Amino acid sequence: MTRPITAGVDGSEESLAALDWACREAVRRGSALRVVHAWRYAESLATADRDTQHGWVSQGVADAVRGVSERHPELRVGVDVVEGDPVDVLSGAGTEAEMLVLGSRGHGAVLGFLLGSVGRQVITEASRPVVLVRAGDRPAAEAAGRDVVVGQHGDPEDSAAALRFAFETAAARGAAVRAVRAWTLPPVFAYSPGSLKLLDDAGGLEPYERQALAEALRPWRERFPGVPVAEQVEMGSAGQVLLAAAERAQLVVVGRRAHRGAVGARIGSVAHGVLHHAGCPVAVVPHA
Repeated sequence: MTRPITAGVDGSEESLAALDWACREAVRRGSALRVVHAWRYAESLATADRDTQHGWVSQGVADAVRGVSERHPELRVGVDVVEGDPVDVLSGAGTEAEMLVLGSRGHGAVLGFLLGSVGRQVITEASRPVVLVRAGDRPAAEAAGRDVVVGQHGDPEDSAAALRFAFETAAARGAAVRAVRAWTLPPVFAYSPGSLKLLDDAGGLEPYERQALAEALRPWRERFPGVPVAEQVEMGSAGQVLLAAAERAQLVVVGRRAHRGAVGARIGSVAHGVLHHAGCPVAVVPHA
């Protein structure tokens, strides 16, 4: 059974943009759309009991969904208004989805997404891709000529999930994939006899990086022969190189390996930087 594309909504401009993005993607992929809203009973509203508040919330979600259904009557749309912690509700919904789409709030010193920091927490817990969409997102940004940009690093298996998502999305949109691999000069003490031989066989650092990118892309080129692919290998910070590519992208795809520390789970610095600064939608794909 095909998983639905799920959008989390909270009535904000950002989440409504996410709903529109999820709707377009569901139509392209022939998937169902599931709309989820997490709410909490406000005891401070003494004049409104739980059922009354639930009715208000449900009506607001229904109003948001009505426009989507009217524009795409062929789209199968399901709605769930769930009382509970937003992180728990959205994380649970994401587990059952092809992808979870959330609103993303602007650029600032601290990341803020749907319902404040909820989106960031959901990303660290997600087992499925999470797409973050800003309020200014418009369908025109998906016009032909803009690439789906994906970051590739490490061995092929390290970025396989992100590459798969990028190629599937590009195929559904009739777009090209731009695969970006950034590299920096490692410290001298990082070299080993084995790594030195690999570099020597490849002809140097940059040819080695180009070879590594080509190797990671090979199975996806074979699986999606109709998707044009541009390979970009550039010396520099991975975050900065990806952000430069994002300026002409319709979507940026980054892999994610969550790290847990004393202050809780956090995502890697590259994913953090791209989410923080990219103007286009960003898909964060957990490693398989």
